[in-house]
Amino acid sequence: MEERTILVVEDEQPIIDILSFNLQKEGYRVLEALDGQTGLNMALEHSPDLILLDVMLPGLDGFEVCKRVREKSSVPIIMLTAREEEVDKVLGLELGADDYITKPFSVRELTARVKAHLRRMSIDKSDMTKKDDKNIIRSGELEINLERYEVRKNGKVVEITLREFELLKFLAMQTEKIFSRENLLENVWGYEYYGDVRTVDVTVRRLREKIEDDPSKPKYIITKRGVGYYFNR
Repeated sequence: MEERTILVVEDEQPIIDILSFNLQKEGYRVLEALDGQTGLNMALEHSPDLILLDVMLPGLDGFEVCKRVREKSSVPIIMLTAREEEVDKVLGLELGADDYITKPFSVRELTARVKAHLRRMSIDKSDMTKKDDKNIIRSGELEINLERYEVRKNGKVVEITLREFELLKFLAMQTEKIFSRENLLENVWGYEYYGDVRTVDVTVRRLREKIEDDPSKPKYIITKRGVGYYFNR
């Protein structure tokens, strides 16, 4: 199996040491950065498979690093924060983070989240060139390729994160079925998620901004007030 690379961007060396030790024990290659600018440079130069990104960093903070990385890459980003305020978590998600975990955290929980995100990236590359219509969902101008993890609108590729793709795929494969936010957390996030349902709302909003002609009047991902969301095919 190909060795996966994880970039840890954290300004506290003891935390980096703990994370590196445990991640390496799981078989991952670990890159380390102690400040935001170095972390950004390493993210763009080394193309890691996943980034663990602290919010409070010297120089560029984690939010700015996340924003700049997301402009170039869809690599999964898990933000590490010592803050409890919901606004910080929401801001990270709006900037493109896939997940967040609040300090202090258990190494076991963090490792579980890392594995869950990397598992979703484990696509058989030998299948990436297959053109099988049964693996393509079409709705209006939208085309969702389940094998290539690719979304196109009017024939043009839409740049979305892995988490956004998983959410869109889950809803699109079960057309017209309404899912509560709690259902989506359980099924899309794929593990015991300690976040709140606001996470789903933020991800839906980001996705709508990318696939809808008018995000305020969506025609694909529809809100059923007081219940949840469904995909309108």
